[in-house]
Amino acid sequence: MHQLTLAGIARALAGKQFSAEELTRDLLARIARLDPQLNSFITVTEAAAIEQAQAADARRAAGENGALLGAPIGHKDLFCTRGVLTSCASKILHNFKAPYDATVVEKLAAAGAVSLGKLNMDEFAMGSANESSHYGAVHNPWDPSRVPGGSSGGSAAAVAARLLPAATGTDTGGSIRQPAALTNLTGIKPTYGRVSRWGMIAYASSLDQAGPLARSAEDCALLLQAMAGFDAKDSTSVDVPVDDYLATLDQPLAGLRIGLPKEYFGNGLDARIGEKVLAVVEELKKLGATLKDISLPNLQHAIPAYYVIAPAEASSNLSRFDGVRFGYRCESPVNLEDLYKRSRGEGFGAEVKRRIMVGTYALSAGYYDAYYIKAQQIRRLIKNDFVAAFEQVDVILGPTTPNLAWKLGEKNADPVSAYLEDIYTITANLAGIPGLSMPAGFVDGLPVGVQLLGNYFQERRLLNVAHQYQQVTGWHQQAPAGF
Repeated sequence: MHQLTLAGIARALAGKQFSAEELTRDLLARIARLDPQLNSFITVTEAAAIEQAQAADARRAAGENGALLGAPIGHKDLFCTRGVLTSCASKILHNFKAPYDATVVEKLAAAGAVSLGKLNMDEFAMGSANESSHYGAVHNPWDPSRVPGGSSGGSAAAVAARLLPAATGTDTGGSIRQPAALTNLTGIKPTYGRVSRWGMIAYASSLDQAGPLARSAEDCALLLQAMAGFDAKDSTSVDVPVDDYLATLDQPLAGLRIGLPKEYFGNGLDARIGEKVLAVVEELKKLGATLKDISLPNLQHAIPAYYVIAPAEASSNLSRFDGVRFGYRCESPVNLEDLYKRSRGEGFGAEVKRRIMVGTYALSAGYYDAYYIKAQQIRRLIKNDFVAAFEQVDVILGPTTPNLAWKLGEKNADPVSAYLEDIYTITANLAGIPGLSMPAGFVDGLPVGVQLLGNYFQERRLLNVAHQYQQVTGWHQQAPAGF
């Protein structure tokens, strides 16, 4: 059962090949047996999952037949989940049980999905390796000595290891797409505002967006269909009708215009990954697509702009964690200032502190105009690059990451080298456009991902291209040994 995709599970449940409870118990047993090697879960909600599975079976017996009814998933541990630890992988929220469900959690529960638990992540979603978690690093199932990518590394590792067929993640600068690439999964970051952020603990509010991680584009379409939609509780949610993502998966690619940015193939890209990207282009050309060379001239400014904007917003968002209202509180504070300083100093990890300090500096008097405003101006230039590009092409294609998954601890002494792993992904967040990563082969036994970027609210186009590619290749079907 654990080898079935989300779509395969939907068909099997509809055909009564097994029950949701049988499937849930099987996966819970796998998690208990295999997750100690990976550390992908923070909380396993065994009793609640079995109860949800039994309820799904009862709904099916009553005549319901929704695609996600009884399908097991997991949630990244920054989605508030009523009565369940929601920690953001941080000591400062080590005892916080959310009093309500995030909209994403609510929507998927309404569709009948069974949540098996909360998944590990970089603390407050800050990182590219899933090494900054208070609960320890997550290991890549393709090579447990390597990182799975971040910050949705727990979600990626669990799905890649067949502990779950799919999971939710969030993407602030590539945190769905990058771990998808490093673990041989498909992951999509929707257009900003497409999926509600209500109940999703914020890192950088103008960049964060929720999306699915799964083994195929079809599975991502199934999950995104249930997640997407307008939410009046979220001021950043966009009231645009949701496409039927499944209906266009089989659309032929004849006439598809693919843009290949010259800036993606310069210094810093592992040449072997570049070869895999070009091999994907050749397959898509066989399916009827045409290729056009394009330019994204402001790509070089993306990293510095992002690492001003994101920490600035984090500095503001994380000011609420002060030891007063919820979460960690230091022992025996002598006064209010001591309470603030020690609660935050003891509760936050090193990477979170680093970004808060950078962000506070960028927003401080005398530096706001020089750093934050300038970064926002660069952001507009990056958006304009995409607007111009999508007048010429339908989809932009390139590598998801410049390198393969690196060894655990390898980049800890040089945080900037880890930041550079986001070079190809962060522009989609700065511009607010959708992006998808899909499996494209292996180098030295490690997965390689290729990224597709689309125009605003064109998630169906990205899912269609990825699905058509996956019909003629088998990379996405490969599983790590031992899982």
